[in-house]
Amino acid sequence: MMKEKKVKAVLLLHCPDQIGLVARISSFIAERGGNIIDLDEHVDTDEKVFYLRILWEISESLLEVSAFKSAFTPIAEKLNAKWDIKMMDEKMRVAIFVSKYAHCLQEILWRYSLGEFNIEIPLIISNHPNHQELAQSYGIPYYVFAITKENKVAQERKELELLIEHKIDTIVLARYMQIITPVILDKFRNRIINIHHSFLPAFAGSNPYRQAYERGVKLIGATSHYVTEELDEGPIIEQDITRVTHRDSVEDLKRKGRDLERLVLAKALRLHTEHRIFVRGRKTIVFE
Repeated sequence: MMKEKKVKAVLLLHCPDQIGLVARISSFIAERGGNIIDLDEHVDTDEKVFYLRILWEISESLLEVSAFKSAFTPIAEKLNAKWDIKMMDEKMRVAIFVSKYAHCLQEILWRYSLGEFNIEIPLIISNHPNHQELAQSYGIPYYVFAITKENKVAQERKELELLIEHKIDTIVLARYMQIITPVILDKFRNRIINIHHSFLPAFAGSNPYRQAYERGVKLIGATSHYVTEELDEGPIIEQDITRVTHRDSVEDLKRKGRDLERLVLAKALRLHTEHRIFVRGRKTIVFE
């Protein structure tokens, strides 16, 4: 007798905090044949908001997503909840934007080739032709859109057409040295992941390693965040730091920073694609 295939689903929910939420929702899943294998919850005591991420496993024949949503909707309405269900076997379609620096792109493509991310990368977009061969070595189409002040909006409209054509879910800015305008941003709210070569909010803007060097800092960092209209002000997903000393030059800081940038961006992408992030205004709740 063949063993029935199991599938995994994630329920993401937030609502006003109240007694019995975890018990009520977990019972609902169990009554429909689901076996909870991971549960994270958090209460924001200032705003009195409850956040919940439940990963559960269920026989494929027992899970009809539309029926599950219909059954859960009355409960969610009583809780005044915002919620969604994600299927873990559905690969997220990710587009990578990159400029001249390749280290973050190389990190993502390497991990992608190892199967670390549950994603597909249908295309890479750049404002420079530098990484055409790298993309080809992974069998990924590479599109170049040269950007100037005069053509920026027109080029972004062409890029948006490609993103829509390829049914892209998420954009990763792998050291893409261009500001994303509302042409693309409005269509991908909280779905554009950037890496900034600084421990934000310190040293925002351009050339943060020079700023850090001139201040004589003892720690440098990297920050991955969602892109918003405000430059380098989007909700933070992941950060990391490394120590530096007075002996380190600006080039030393850049070299150390590259290691942080690629690892922080890769982790942010994993957290995003595993549906572990809630965005609440200018901040995030991240269930690792």
